[in-house]
Amino acid sequence: MARLLTTPQQNFFDTFGYLSLPGLLADVIEEIIEAFEQVWADRGGGHHGEQHDEERRSCIVPFIDQHPRLCALLDDERIDGLLCDLLGDDYNYSGSDGNYYAGDTQWHSDGFKQTQHRYVKIAFYLDDLDADTGCLRVIPGSHIPQDSFAETLQQHVKEIGDWWGVDGFQVPAQAMATTPGDVAVFNHNLKHAAFGGSGRRRMFTINCTQRFAEADLQIWRDYISGMARFWTDRMYGETMVSTASPARMVHLEQGMANDGHLAALSAKAREEMSEPSRG
Repeated sequence: MARLLTTPQQNFFDTFGYLSLPGLLADVIEEIIEAFEQVWADRGGGHHGEQHDEERRSCIVPFIDQHPRLCALLDDERIDGLLCDLLGDDYNYSGSDGNYYAGDTQWHSDGFKQTQHRYVKIAFYLDDLDADTGCLRVIPGSHIPQDSFAETLQQHVKEIGDWWGVDGFQVPAQAMATTPGDVAVFNHNLKHAAFGGSGRRRMFTINCTQRFAEADLQIWRDYISGMARFWTDRMYGETMVSTASPARMVHLEQGMANDGHLAALSAKAREEMSEPSRG
């Protein structure tokens, strides 16, 4: 039974790969912004403890795990209901990132996965944004593996100018103008981008997946391995775990049970990288 989404909304997400939920968290957005800014202040103001220079993206992973108010978003009946509708009641929380964005973000997927597992990203934009000032743009229907349209986009997404003769901002797409309190959610496979705007665009995400069957746990462990580039030793932050209710722990338990290899991978990344990844 749907907890937040109507059947037409679920059909829209299945078909086009995204949804916009205007004003979903408008009543608590000031608390969320305050917590967002506090995390950055506690971490030096920008990437890897340095001040944000408004030239390059600053990123913290995991992000909501750093503050009790942000951790509690997983307990909010609206966010939890959205995730239950899209992923099932036993979904996995699979991490988050907090960002000060600067410059354009070119077209990409968050990994174009060929499996049947569903991965979704909830995006929270904390500034008023439109098509000219860096709002999220999506290509509807670009999320379906083995679909000829989606596969063509995947094949040529890194050569847009050479292949289609246009700049990234000219690719036909839906621009999702947002105001603080709005929520956007999309399939990780969906092609998305952003163009224009200031050098300090505030945004954070919550990523989640369907729970993995025992036979598919290696896929989950491989996903967790990708966090090593952010120099994180455990999948979840201490605050996320220590403040978790039994209900929230349902969404953490499969990650906690399968991240034992992450610390060694992160140690190797620290040896090979000058700073944690910016995305």
